[in-house]
Amino acid sequence: MRREHDALGGRDVPDEALYGIQTQRAIENFPISGLPPRTELVEAIVLVKKAAALVNRELGLLPADRSAAIVRAADEVLGGAHREQFRIDPFQAGAGTSHNMNANEVLANRANELLGGGPRGAYSPVHPNDDVNKGQSSNDAIPTAIRLALQRPGERLAEALLELQGALRHKAAEFDHVLKSARTHLQDAVPIRLGQEFAAWAVTVGKGRARLLEALEQTRALHIGGTAAGTGLNTDERYAGLMIATLARLTGLPLRAAPDLVQATQSLDDFVALSGALRGAALSLIQIANDLRLLSSGPRTGLAEITLPPVQPGSSIMPGKVNPVMAEMLDMVCFPVVGADAAVALAAQAGQLEINVMTPLVAFELLFSLQVLAAAVEVFTVRCVRDIAADEEACRRWGERSLGLATALNPFIGYEAAAEVAKEAHRSGASVPETVLAKGIMTADELAERLDPASLTRPRPAPGSTSES
Repeated sequence: MRREHDALGGRDVPDEALYGIQTQRAIENFPISGLPPRTELVEAIVLVKKAAALVNRELGLLPADRSAAIVRAADEVLGGAHREQFRIDPFQAGAGTSHNMNANEVLANRANELLGGGPRGAYSPVHPNDDVNKGQSSNDAIPTAIRLALQRPGERLAEALLELQGALRHKAAEFDHVLKSARTHLQDAVPIRLGQEFAAWAVTVGKGRARLLEALEQTRALHIGGTAAGTGLNTDERYAGLMIATLARLTGLPLRAAPDLVQATQSLDDFVALSGALRGAALSLIQIANDLRLLSSGPRTGLAEITLPPVQPGSSIMPGKVNPVMAEMLDMVCFPVVGADAAVALAAQAGQLEINVMTPLVAFELLFSLQVLAAAVEVFTVRCVRDIAADEEACRRWGERSLGLATALNPFIGYEAAAEVAKEAHRSGASVPETVLAKGIMTADELAERLDPASLTRPRPAPGSTSES
């Protein structure tokens, strides 16, 4: 062990540790989840430190040798080295100060080794606060790191949703000729094509993706350079602009400055918007998954209008049983995503005055939600949606027996008469067409024209109307 000191006194730190006393205190203070920090967040905060070292050197505020050593140490971490040195639990001190200092200490100690400086913990010539953290506060460095960390997972989810949308569109075209009964309130309704149901789901997924991309774009507005309260204390007037330009170059992202650094330091509204987009996407996916479970129910005692691909046996006791496991999995992923949005909302309203200290929780919830939702959508698309099959006979059978067919007769015999047909069909067990013919309301030819499958699921000229050719 080695002895280090900070403003609170001394602490023993393992000799082999690149981190220092403030990280050690956080390890002791926050043995909460046992989870390591997210890889994306580690890389993002180290990237901020690298950019700061480059900018401070350009401004003449950091000697070239110290800047180069910090940059080299950062590149080692970005290349996968020293990851075990990042030890802060996701549930930690407010504002992510512990995570920030973990990065400052690791990079300072490693930079000193590269410069041939003193032993670990001596922090000479490179100091974690004076050099690695120069021009920064946890209050702007951590939110900036979170915004950077969200980009790749967000883009992965957007791509996964695009693939799902495409798979649903493909199925919509494949099933466009399959006529069936729609159901509203889980009761018989008017005819619909199976392809129309799948096409509607594709539109829903596309709308969710658009909201995600819009919210993700908002997270690219950075307030780095605002330091503790958004006022830019202890920074050169050129620092903020150079930091954004340097981070944009290092990441290849279209980053920009937040319009008001004080507001951006106070508010988590961009994160709330992203979380809301994830919640909306999750709710839509739950609906789609549950509809697929319902339409595939059976195979003998349910609707059984579609067949989901069998990917594993469904029961340890019932031979031959196959369950809709991929749709069930998607539900179980989406439920905690919806819950995470509630946690983000509570975190966002918990800020006071010039800072919201709940950023570590926001980072954890958003990064977790993006990861699991993207993975779930990817496998759901590949292992479920792409191999869905239609049972055309079941769709036809249910469609022919639907009392909702009576609705198509409204323009010809009126609502009241059509309602009597539906009630009589329900009492007798006959179909709507059979009932119409039995009551002599229409001839077979008239009925065939009125209930032509091709015209039941799209608008057509109303009886008695004049239409232009």
